[in-house]
Amino acid sequence: MLDRVLVLSGLDPCGGAGIAADIETINQFGVTPLPIVTTLTVQNTQRVESLHAVDHHLIEKQLNSLQEDIDINVIKIGLLSSVEQISVIANWIDEAHTVILDPIIKASTTDELLTKQAIEVLKKTLLPKVHILTPNVSELEILAPGLDEQAAINSLPCEWVLLTTTDVSEQMIEHRLYHQGELLERFSYHKLPGQYHGSGCTLNSAISALIASKLDVNIAVKRALDYTYQTLLNAKRIGKIQYHPNRATP
Repeated sequence: MLDRVLVLSGLDPCGGAGIAADIETINQFGVTPLPIVTTLTVQNTQRVESLHAVDHHLIEKQLNSLQEDIDINVIKIGLLSSVEQISVIANWIDEAHTVILDPIIKASTTDELLTKQAIEVLKKTLLPKVHILTPNVSELEILAPGLDEQAAINSLPCEWVLLTTTDVSEQMIEHRLYHQGELLERFSYHKLPGQYHGSGCTLNSAISALIASKLDVNIAVKRALDYTYQTLLNAKRIGKIQYHPNRATP
């Protein structure tokens, strides 16, 4: 029997990010994705035009229907777009679930995706149930405003935090993995030229698939980072601006 990952994320019509990226990535690791769409979007490789939240009652019904039939352990969460969605999902999650959260607050085109109220509800109800959190620097500043990196990490209730620094790096990117507030490992990569659409989704989904395959977190993170970097080295030009990670990269 294949391992499985429950995926909650938005639908990106150009296929670079969101649920399409999640499904492609998780399949590459021989793991079965169980996808639930949280948000319909109008976007392309240049910009996000609008978001349309899927009704939270429908999401709750989908979660309960899956749970009746399938044992679910690993949950990958991407874009959430309403207070109601966040509350329903947080209430549904229990201690048996290993949750990997990509706190998508802004798009790579800098568009705001979550309201201040939704961010506060996420911090209060969902973050305490997250096992692995993967913010970039700007997202960490929003989740823990006014604090330096170490204090911000310590303020979060998540056991593992992988801080990605692509959004503030110019030549070398250093990702930092924290466990219970202590810096455990650093991972460095040369920053590639160009703009990429869906690299964060790719990374989180790879981590989730590897966790579902029973790897330790630090090993899963290293392998997922290496895989994601290879997808960027082999990225595809689909539209006019951002490149798509080539997730079929061996």
